[in-house]
Amino acid sequence: VVTRDDVEELLKEVFQFVKDKEQVLQDVRSQIEATKQTILEKERERDYWLEYKNVGSKINDEKISSLEKDIEEVKSELEKTEEYYREAMKVVREENARMFDRHMKLLSEEALKNAVGYLDKHCRREIEENVWLKEEVEIYRKEESDLKASVQLLEEENTNLVAKLTDIKLQQLRV
Repeated sequence: VVTRDDVEELLKEVFQFVKDKEQVLQDVRSQIEATKQTILEKERERDYWLEYKNVGSKINDEKISSLEKDIEEVKSELEKTEEYYREAMKVVREENARMFDRHMKLLSEEALKNAVGYLDKHCRREIEENVWLKEEVEIYRKEESDLKASVQLLEEENTNLVAKLTDIKLQQLRV
């Protein structure tokens, strides 16, 4: 039996879970922003060394290429991180939707139980009889469809027998 307090507690847990995930998302966004700043710094440093390289110094070519590789790796990691968190957020949203639907179903069931609890004995008995009558109607509908199928088979058999009888009478008349 699920009580209203249980449902409210579960909803609070779901909302807390959503808040926690949103905080994680904010943290990830700040990390992404920091990474973008790092990329900008690396690009400035790369531009400086490219200018130095163009001036005529070949001594630091290796450092420049290393920095370019670092920038590319940071960009690649940023893209991977963004994709990972995008997918994670999608999964979290889907999970939240499922949990919300489940909780709404529990709430509606609880509301129905509460509503039935407030009804008098006569109304409850009518509801129970209504449920019983629906079951009986379903049984009769199934029996009706079975009988219709049987009648159709018998009619086909009769039609075939009448056709055979007519053929035999025609043959006898010809003879």
